Amino acid sequence: MTAAIVWFRRDLRLADNPALRHALERHERVLPVYIHAPDEEAPWAPGGAARWWLHHSLEALSAALARAGAPLLLRQGPSLRQLRELARTVDASAVYWNRLYEPALIARDQAVKQALREDGLTAESFNAALLAEPWQLKTGNGDPYRVFTPYWRNAGARLPQRPPPLPAVRKLSPVARAPRGLPLKELGLLPDIRWDGGLRDTWIPGEAGAWKRLEQYCDEAAANYKEERDLPALEATSRLSPHLHFGEISPGQIVAWLRRLAAEDARHGMVANVDHYIRELGWREFSHHLLYHYPYTPLQPLNPKFESFPWRKPRDYAADLRAWQRGRTGVPIVDAGMRQLWHTGWMHNRVRMIVASFLTKNLLIPWQEGAHWFWDTLVDADLANNTQGWQWTAGSGADAAPYFRVFNPVLQSGKFDKDGVYLRHWVPELKKLPDDMLHAPWLAKIAAPAPYDEPIVDLARSRERALLAYADIKNG
Repeated sequence: MTAAIVWFRRDLRLADNPALRHALERHERVLPVYIHAPDEEAPWAPGGAARWWLHHSLEALSAALARAGAPLLLRQGPSLRQLRELARTVDASAVYWNRLYEPALIARDQAVKQALREDGLTAESFNAALLAEPWQLKTGNGDPYRVFTPYWRNAGARLPQRPPPLPAVRKLSPVARAPRGLPLKELGLLPDIRWDGGLRDTWIPGEAGAWKRLEQYCDEAAANYKEERDLPALEATSRLSPHLHFGEISPGQIVAWLRRLAAEDARHGMVANVDHYIRELGWREFSHHLLYHYPYTPLQPLNPKFESFPWRKPRDYAADLRAWQRGRTGVPIVDAGMRQLWHTGWMHNRVRMIVASFLTKNLLIPWQEGAHWFWDTLVDADLANNTQGWQWTAGSGADAAPYFRVFNPVLQSGKFDKDGVYLRHWVPELKKLPDDMLHAPWLAKIAAPAPYDEPIVDLARSRERALLAYADIKNG
């Protein structure tokens, strides 16, 4: 009886999983396996928050696969060695997996595929993570896109031709004698010091958790997404990003679900909000397009002019960086966002832009420092999205924010958190201040409540300093 190995990575679901479906349809027995090999992802192995999510997502996937009849086998890398050993042990004739798009993993997977084929095995990979492969879309000149609007005009036009999501796999036949695997706890994904209480209170990792989150969003927020998505005090965004990153739900599933919702509720507002949300998924696609074509960008600016940008030196900014990381900058909206990040492993997107602008422009700290901190603290830490977001704010990336755009955190806070609900939740030291003093307490006629300090930098003067630095780059 023919057997196949399905190599799970960040496709931790049973529905709309082409590698798993392919194995089920072509082989009599299936061995699902997850191989923990963080060294192969260097220098972008998962950070602490992402490892926490991975542990619980693997736990959920293992239970789902066991119910389907073929339990998940856990191993520890190197991946090729483990796959070869497993193929010999269970007499598998094929190995299937769904593609990843980070530069180190593309190289790893290409080497694995070639080696397995040289061993006489069938080795095939599939697209389970994106609406369009990064290499499928090109400008009229045959170049990669570097501006979002024309990219999405091309990508969005292809959506109606997408096939429907694959149904969930309900029953699998396991291999006759399963090899020995590792207990999940031996992968060492959970923190030794339990700082993860906020994560446990906020999230339900796993495929079922992803669908619960999507359904909650559709019930409570989808109809007002376009108008309310920038308001951090509201549950107005889907918060599906970590579920998407770990492949607990696919973008194709989300698009199909939302389009059906809009068709059932023909109000123009619902249709417009659904289309606007799907466009936001397009930014995720665009980020993967950029990372694929410009694989150096997680560490280097896309715009080469920024190689000579006059960032401050580490010895000069170390204290300011630490204050930013801890949410102790003295700027309420910045501190609120950084504390939300530390407690929940997530930050509202509008606030992400504000804290990133403050770091790179008001503090003149290199965007790579912010990207590394986000990488370790975000449950949705995704190399493509993280890189694009930081380069966009710094002004050095594709479709970047204009160099002269320096977010004023006080104005941003007053506009998007007018009543201070978000600020009072995450910066409780200030909760008794009146609304007109809350966003810039250092300007109040009364002293800010202890122990809240004044800003670590003068916003107006630091803005001018940033504009001078960016002007030099623009003219250089």
